[in-house]
Amino acid sequence: MADLGIIHETQACGPALFSIIMPTFAPRRNIHEPLLMNQKILTALLLTTSLATAQAQTFDSYFVDKTLRVDYIFSGNRSCLSVSLWGMTQLPTWAGRRHHLDETPLKGWGDLCMRDHASGQVIYRTSFSSLFQEWLQTDEAVQTGRSFENTFLLPYPKAEADVSLTLYDERGQAAAHFTHAVRPDDILIRRPRHADTPAHVDLLRSGSPAECIDVVVLAEGYTAGERELFYADARRACQSLLAHEPFGRLRHKFNIVAVACESKESGVSIPRADVWKETVFSSHFDTFYSERYLTTSHVRAIHDQLVNIPYEHIIILANTDTYGGGGIYNAYTLTTAHHDKFEPVVVHEFGHSFGGLGDEYFYENDLFADSHPHDVEPWEPNVTTLVDFGSKWEDMLPEGTPVPTVPDPAEPYRTGVYEGAHYTAKGAYRPAYDCRMRSNAATQFCPVCQRALARIIHFYTERP
Repeated sequence: MADLGIIHETQACGPALFSIIMPTFAPRRNIHEPLLMNQKILTALLLTTSLATAQAQTFDSYFVDKTLRVDYIFSGNRSCLSVSLWGMTQLPTWAGRRHHLDETPLKGWGDLCMRDHASGQVIYRTSFSSLFQEWLQTDEAVQTGRSFENTFLLPYPKAEADVSLTLYDERGQAAAHFTHAVRPDDILIRRPRHADTPAHVDLLRSGSPAECIDVVVLAEGYTAGERELFYADARRACQSLLAHEPFGRLRHKFNIVAVACESKESGVSIPRADVWKETVFSSHFDTFYSERYLTTSHVRAIHDQLVNIPYEHIIILANTDTYGGGGIYNAYTLTTAHHDKFEPVVVHEFGHSFGGLGDEYFYENDLFADSHPHDVEPWEPNVTTLVDFGSKWEDMLPEGTPVPTVPDPAEPYRTGVYEGAHYTAKGAYRPAYDCRMRSNAATQFCPVCQRALARIIHFYTERP
């Protein structure tokens, strides 16, 4: 979700387009009990064998060491939305996870599922959020229709597969569903062989893409003559990230590369000031007319710069001292590099895009103040409506902690249940008085956010 509250330093939609039909069976009385017992034993043995086989399946069973980049268009308005396929591209290597293939660590606002066409078995799954779904919560989306680009990276299948994409509404219900086939020998899957690779340098090299989480830091609004300035800014971003736990102690699980994408003009666009720059990603402030919300809708342009560079997660640095930024789960972080709050903000935004953490701030007249119902438990691990608090950080509460918890500025990171989070002062709760996900004044992630981030890192890098 967007970083809107932290900018101020303060303490979808339509009906489901698919259904799942479960078969029903009428009960039968079986007079051949001995035969039935033998059948039960045989069934149990077959089930055991099937489970063992499923557990033994590896990345190599279904995939080759390449990436399938899939570009989609999400379009519509709040009452009618759709997903369509733009195109597919084969990239030379796969930098994503090679285990937990059929699982997701968080629900997100969307789900992408790949099934083996022959067997119907789920062979890969990922979750995400999107700028389109944020836009659906705005007044403009009530009647006006718009389209947004979205790109996802999947392991490249050995055999024909079916890919299904589902978008959820604010209550976590399916609002749109789209399925398409992937044939690995499809001649219309692009295979770029002569793509230019921007200049890049390693900021942190801990192992191979198969072993580590690969993060790229991209330049936005830096000209060819500002390459060294970008590298310096990228090093600051990397240092700031590694200064926060759990990234510091788990740094050996990351590769971080700075990619010096070149723009024709220096700086980024500020529509409210009638400033429009020609930059590589066409980013701009005033997203959804929110002054400091800095995003880009040119998602394919981001991925076009990375054809020959292994990557999973994206941080984009904007060459400006105007304050702002945004982070979208499993999409990208985008923030300004020359404001004096750059270092805490880039970490905050990466908390969104990498860890799926929710904003813990709140203030009046927030753009997204009414977008999260209070009778539904949020999927973000660091906010709760108490509907299903047992799935959140209840196990981390010190004995005797009252719910809600009275804030104590003297113990800003003490775990509790503090009212005010998720853009609203009432009905939503955060785990600490302060946290990197609440304000720029915080010096660290709270213990709940640290645990959530560590779980994501282990999910990506450790075998079950």
